[in-house]
Amino acid sequence: MNLAFCYESVLPARGGCETYIADLAHRLAADRHQVHLYACRWDRSALPASMQFHALPAVGGPRFLRPWRFGARCLQELAQNRHDVSIGFDKTWGQDVLYPQGGLHAASAAHNLGKHAHLWQRLLARTAKRFDLAHWSFSLLERRQYLRSPRPIIVVNSHMVRGHFERYYHVPAQDLFVVRSAVDQGRFPEHDRPRRRQEWRQQWQAQPHETVGLIAAMNYRLKGLEPLLYACRRLLQRSEFRGRTVPFRLAVVGDPQFGRYEGLARRLGIDKHVHFVGHCAEMRNAYFAADFLVHPTFYDPCSLVVLEALACGLPVITTRFNGAAELLHPPQEGYVIDDPHDHDQLAWCMMQFLDTGRRAVCSQACRRAAAAWTFEHHYQGLLQVFAEAAARKQAA
Repeated sequence: MNLAFCYESVLPARGGCETYIADLAHRLAADRHQVHLYACRWDRSALPASMQFHALPAVGGPRFLRPWRFGARCLQELAQNRHDVSIGFDKTWGQDVLYPQGGLHAASAAHNLGKHAHLWQRLLARTAKRFDLAHWSFSLLERRQYLRSPRPIIVVNSHMVRGHFERYYHVPAQDLFVVRSAVDQGRFPEHDRPRRRQEWRQQWQAQPHETVGLIAAMNYRLKGLEPLLYACRRLLQRSEFRGRTVPFRLAVVGDPQFGRYEGLARRLGIDKHVHFVGHCAEMRNAYFAADFLVHPTFYDPCSLVVLEALACGLPVITTRFNGAAELLHPPQEGYVIDDPHDHDQLAWCMMQFLDTGRRAVCSQACRRAAAAWTFEHHYQGLLQVFAEAAARKQAA
C-alpha cells in the first residue's frame, strides 16, 4: 500500500508518538509498503531509508492557531499526491484514518481538572477554561475532525478512549476500531542489563539494597508527580519503618524542568529519597535501573511508558484513568488505583514492592502480559484498518 503519515514533528528521540511513528514506519517499510511523511521536522537517521518526505513550512503564531495551520497545509499538500490511505495522528482533519494517540481533547480537558486536589481549585480551573483560547480552538478543531462528512475511520488505543468518543461525540461503533498501543520490544535488549543497571543506579546514588521506584513523564503535573511525592512521605512514615531508614528511592525521569517538585520534596522532608534525573536519552537505562514503575496519571489514553515497563519486566502501579490499565490483572502485574490523590493507597501499593519476592512474581507476570500483546499483533491490526480504509476510499 501507498500510505501517507501526517504529523508535525517526528523526532523519535523525544519518545511518545514520535517514537511510535518511527517504529510503525520501519515495520511497514520492511513489508515493502510505500510510506510518505508530511511534516515540518524529522530525524531522517531514525526513520526508514525508503521513506519519502514532504517538507511543510514550519508552523508559527499563537499556540491555539498552530494546529489549524499545520492541518490546512497537510490537506493542500496531500491534494497534490495520490495515496491509498492517509493517516493523521493528532490535530489534523480530512485524512482517511485518524489515530489520536493523545485521546480526545474533550476528555483530556475534563480529566485535567482532577489534577487539583480540592473542589474549589477544580471549580476555578473549570471557570478559567471558559476564557482559554486554546481550549476553544482545539474543541472546534476536534469537531471538524470527527463530525464532518464523510466521517473518517477512527482508531483508538483503548476501550476507555472508545467510550470517550461515544460519550462526547456519539461516534457509531462501526467507525471506531480498537487497536491497542504496543511497543517494539526489540528496543529493550537484555544482554547488558546487569551492567546498565549497576551503572545507572550508581548515578542515581541508589544503594544495592534499595528498592527504586520510577516515574517517567514530560508532564509531571498531569502524570501525578505531586500526589506521588506526598505518597512517598506516607510510605516513609509508616509504622513498620519507625526508627530506621527505609530502603527506598524514587527516580524522576523526563522533563528537565523539575525545580518546583524538587522544592516540594525538600519541604516534605523526603529529598534524600528522591533523585531527579531529568532527560534520559535512552529509556532502557532507566527501566533496567528501576525495580517498579509508578504512574499515577490523571489521564493517559494508553501509556506507552507502562507498555515499555511491562516489556522490561517492571511491575506497574497506575490509575483507572490510564487505558493501559486494561492490560493489567491486579495484583498479578501490579496495581490500579482509583484516585491519584489517595496518598495512603498509593503508599500501600509501593510498600508491596519493597518485598523482593513479590516483585519477582510480578515481574514474570509482566513479561507474560507483554508477550501476549506485541508490536506485531498491533501492526497486523492496523493493516486490517488500512485495508478497510482503502476499500472504502476506492468504493467512494
